[in-house]
Amino acid sequence: MEETSLKIIKMSDVQSQQIEWLWYPFIPYGKLTIIQGDPGDGKTTLALNIAAKLSKGEVLENETMTQKPVNIIYQTAEDGLADTVKPRLESAEADCSRILVIDESNKLLSMTDERLEKALIQTNAKVLILDPIQAYLGGGMDMNRANEARNITKRLGLLAEKYKCAILLIGHMNKVAGNKAVYRGMGSIDFFAVARSVILVGRIQGQADMGAVVQIKNNIAAFGHSKAFRLSEEGFEWLGDYEITADEVLGGIVPKANKLEQAKQMFQKLSENSNMVQSSEIFNMANEKGISKRTLESAKRELKIKAKKINDLWYWEFNK
Repeated sequence: MEETSLKIIKMSDVQSQQIEWLWYPFIPYGKLTIIQGDPGDGKTTLALNIAAKLSKGEVLENETMTQKPVNIIYQTAEDGLADTVKPRLESAEADCSRILVIDESNKLLSMTDERLEKALIQTNAKVLILDPIQAYLGGGMDMNRANEARNITKRLGLLAEKYKCAILLIGHMNKVAGNKAVYRGMGSIDFFAVARSVILVGRIQGQADMGAVVQIKNNIAAFGHSKAFRLSEEGFEWLGDYEITADEVLGGIVPKANKLEQAKQMFQKLSENSNMVQSSEIFNMANEKGISKRTLESAKRELKIKAKKINDLWYWEFNK
């Protein structure tokens, strides 16, 4: 039996590094992120929207660190490139020259395939998306067995770290109702364990065409605020912060009145009595209602409320 040589690493020799983010605090560079949800709830559409924006160097919800267009490798085993993926990317106005696909016509791709590393080197891609996880396990691998799940995700994690790219794994949820979000991910809990961030995508009960993005795991930063989006014939539209929990998404429960709508209602009432209100007064009112400044700014943006400076004081002017 061959003896394995022992190598000791002194932590004093390890160079400290800052985490870099594609979308803070949801998607880090150099790590694995899982985006999971039930079929048809918008997780692939979310991934394609992210890819489209990054291909043009656009920000995601004002949280991304990306300032210039990047290349993205997008692998899908469920949708046709010509009749589904390309039309969705065009609808999102993506720069399709930056969205790349490894040709699987002669040999199917797996998470352990050496072509992944070759493609990252050749394209200098900053994002790799595998959709869905189950299709890229490779022959004979069982994602329900912890040791196999950890081995293949560990290898992907090393690739992400080596090339400073974000690897997104799209996963379907299992059908066991009543379980916590962590246990409803398809396959071994080790997939969840190795990923640094896990995002749940689901429908918002009682809101037609609306979905939510809820972070259910984050090992390297504070949890991100839940977001809402709308899916319509016009495409994918971000709606900003939304008050909803993973349990409400998974259980199909109508969420409590969300703060964005509360902020809009507050503005509506203020506009009935005045054309403009001092911004400090608005912030105080919002604070009393538990509405964050960021949510307030989102409502302001959606309602097209303008800021105006008068005698060194800022006012928000309402459209009549």
